[in-house]
Amino acid sequence: MEFGIGYFPTHDAVSPGAFARLVEEHGNESLFFAEHTHIPASRDSPYPGGGELPRKYIHTYDLFVALTAAAEATARLRVGSGICLVIEHDPIICAKQVASIDHLSGGRFEFGVGAGWNREEMANHGTDPRTRMRLFAERVEAMRAIWTHDEASYHGDLVSFERIWSWPKPLQRPHPPVLVGGNGPTVLDRVLAFGDAWFPNFARGDELLERVAELRARADRPIPVMAMGVPADPAVLERLLEAGFARVVHWIPSGNLGVVEPALARWETAIAKLHGET
Repeated sequence: MEFGIGYFPTHDAVSPGAFARLVEEHGNESLFFAEHTHIPASRDSPYPGGGELPRKYIHTYDLFVALTAAAEATARLRVGSGICLVIEHDPIICAKQVASIDHLSGGRFEFGVGAGWNREEMANHGTDPRTRMRLFAERVEAMRAIWTHDEASYHGDLVSFERIWSWPKPLQRPHPPVLVGGNGPTVLDRVLAFGDAWFPNFARGDELLERVAELRARADRPIPVMAMGVPADPAVLERLLEAGFARVVHWIPSGNLGVVEPALARWETAIAKLHGET
């Protein structure tokens, strides 16, 4: 099981490149940046975490700019989107951004994808919340066509283009891993349809493990499961290790070094206890 970090790269906290170097120096395998292109000032969509929306959601750098800085600042760390809100991106442009970072990083990119929860945010991008899951699937499929064909075409109900050229192609073949995020009732359908892994948010209790068992029962190929938002708790880590999780990712709060370094140390301590090193 690999150990990674999740982070909202805000403009008033440790910079994306400096934070990525720190994460690599602390021995983590991966780093995932969150994305929100903006937050509507007036919305009805409730924050899934409950209560007021944390300010970090409003202050993040552009996802792909931050990931480029992280990739350039590191040598071994896998860098990824956690998650990219695909329904808010043009698929031709997004395919080039993903391929470019994968190429520049030497093949270290992980493409976490999802549809998001903020209906007003997606509507501002011209996405109808009622058809967002179909759009999500078609955009991922269209990007795969661009990455894997010298001359790519795609024709869906919501995404369509005929015979395009786009380089660079990703360094990883056939393309960077597509990690399907989400915990909704139909997420496993999307994982099975176009995912290379399932990347749900961690949830205590047995529900997540029951759904992992369901995924494995339905799949006709090995599909790794990774969890986002795992606490720095050795008992939790041990349970996920026993359940066969391929990667666990822990959120670090956005802030200065006085905030992030102790949080990284607590995560390190939990991993060490899991391994019986303290």
